[in-house]
Amino acid sequence: MLNYTRVENLSASDVARLRGRYEPLTESVRALIDATIRTEADDDAVAAAKAEIDSATARLRSSARDGSFGIQFGADGDPMPWGNAVIGVRNPTAPPLVISRRADGSVRSDFYLGAAFEGPPGHVHGGVAAKILDHVLGDAVSTPGIHRLTGTLTVRYLRLTPLGRLSAEARISYTEGVKTYAVGHIADDDGPTVEAQAVFIEPRWARE
Repeated sequence: MLNYTRVENLSASDVARLRGRYEPLTESVRALIDATIRTEADDDAVAAAKAEIDSATARLRSSARDGSFGIQFGADGDPMPWGNAVIGVRNPTAPPLVISRRADGSVRSDFYLGAAFEGPPGHVHGGVAAKILDHVLGDAVSTPGIHRLTGTLTVRYLRLTPLGRLSAEARISYTEGVKTYAVGHIADDDGPTVEAQAVFIEPRWARE
């Protein structure tokens, strides 16, 4: 079985150096995804682009790890969930979100969703909204050293969420034993578009 959590002997400057190496690549692939969706290029241009992409893919795969990225921790405990589908700085399918914690314990993120996240024309796919809320609510209940995993997530779609600039907020409602309850929403400039409530559970293996 692969180990998806690793502690590496990386200083804060090492982590910053690696981020500086890989994040620009991820941003370029993000732009490529958007261009792939929206291009009106002719046959020759598409064929040429495909050949260039295939060559770049082969170059990157010549030195690649087995399995997924998982999560790494630097020597100072800096988390590196860089393959994560919501916040991963090395995952071009992530928006990505940057989540900040406020003084009252709630969390917030301002982010942008473009063509790669479309469901109904011009609007965010409902599954993408649910994925983002699952992560943001999970971040709200996160405590150093305590693992809490999603038990249930209930999503209520108030109206269509337009593609573009959005925000997400979440907070803990209360904790009852090994269960922590959280609520949150995604909003545009006119207010919330999707609401969610969830139960997060501290698993038995984390308590033993």
